[in-house]
Amino acid sequence: MTTVLIVDDQSLIRSAVRDLLENAEDITVAGEAADGAVAIAKSAELRPDVVLMDIRMPQVDGIAATEAICSDPALAETRVLILTTFEEDEYLVAALRAGASGFIGKGAEPDEIVRAVRAIHAGDALLSPAATRSLITRYVLPTRAPAVGVMPPEFEHLTEREREVLLLVARGRSNQDIADELFISPHTAKTHVNRIMTKLYAHDRAQLVIIAYESGLLAPGA
Repeated sequence: MTTVLIVDDQSLIRSAVRDLLENAEDITVAGEAADGAVAIAKSAELRPDVVLMDIRMPQVDGIAATEAICSDPALAETRVLILTTFEEDEYLVAALRAGASGFIGKGAEPDEIVRAVRAIHAGDALLSPAATRSLITRYVLPTRAPAVGVMPPEFEHLTEREREVLLLVARGRSNQDIADELFISPHTAKTHVNRIMTKLYAHDRAQLVIIAYESGLLAPGA
């Protein structure tokens, strides 16, 4: 059973999301929060599998709450899914850097939101390569373009195989896709991804995508 904490300052949205999630047999809503501060406290208390997080909220916003939740060792198994209007692109990059595992629009169909929660709980990153490339190009590279050929020091700890895997992750490949392309087993692909996350201090696959672009390892359009 997947447990979810719904975080949004609008009670109507919280109620609507609760209703659609509770119609799924494998999902239960553990609680609700109307701002980031309450979300942080309830996450620590309830330890949900997934936090469905709004960005703009009073007091503590969704980005700060995401960072607090994702940096808490006691919540290492909790994943954050950003619920957005998609009019807040610059905030989405900040949320991904803070540790969010992906994002979905508030206008998404009910079954899409349910599938998103399941995907996040399964450890997948819910963001398309195209959407990520657009965000990186517009909000990251103009201000943080790395020097050509210069990689973060953590990259020295990656093997050549792990760099190959990182590139494939950044291009949106699943573990099965990586396994097929590199002629390895899905289990081995997953092991490589987990080791890369450990070496690069990444919370999940979404952060690996950000790191790959920001470091210059993968250029937009590549």
